Amino acid sequence: MNAILSKVSQQSDAPQLRIASYNLQKCIGLDLRRRPDRSLNVIDALEADITVLQEADKRLPPRPSAIPRQLIDHHGWKVVPFGHSAMVKGGSLGWHGNAMLLRPMVEVLQTSQIELPGLEPRGAIRADLETSIGQVRVIGVHLGLLRRHRIQQLLAITRMIRTLEPMPTIVVGDFNEWGTISALDASTPGLRFLNPGASFPALRPLAHLDRFALSDELKVNDCGVFTMRPAPIASDHLPIWATLRMAR
Repeated sequence: MNAILSKVSQQSDAPQLRIASYNLQKCIGLDLRRRPDRSLNVIDALEADITVLQEADKRLPPRPSAIPRQLIDHHGWKVVPFGHSAMVKGGSLGWHGNAMLLRPMVEVLQTSQIELPGLEPRGAIRADLETSIGQVRVIGVHLGLLRRHRIQQLLAITRMIRTLEPMPTIVVGDFNEWGTISALDASTPGLRFLNPGASFPALRPLAHLDRFALSDELKVNDCGVFTMRPAPIASDHLPIWATLRMAR
């Protein structure tokens, strides 16, 4: 019994990383109002160290950020740059609508854009980060509407991962998968899917569209879907979150 208590205590004392994912729907809520301040209030309430976003930019070129940069700065977030547009005032937050926000203690080591196959224009983002639990690679995705394209896109991501130096890895975002995850799981060798719960549609969640896929170096302390107000009205998706630690 004492040994069990000691093990639990060690796990609770281990450094933890809280990561979240949120499809913003361009900050347009179910009330059809564009409220970036409301979206940021939801993001803040997640209390994450890393927040990965989808649909973070407006639809039409030059696809400016749906959230004013000064508002992001005011809330104490750092925007991870994924290209020239991320450095331009009013420009895109990231790449193909995918973006990543960090709390100040998380440091960026390296970033890249990932081109994805399929008829729809899709891309993913990759950031290698220094965090409270060590170095972690985070890949933010918003996969295609057709399953065959989702499989192709995940295969492209796993091929890219193999070209990089090994690092604990999190693939996170809107996987757009309404059915069983087994087909996608077969496309991500070395990663295991974590299902926080149903996140879509926000008012009455039925579909498990938003997920995490983790490498074996990472263990899950807890995870879930964020349902507190104003999340059910701020977007058509609810945010997801997970608290992770390194395997020992």
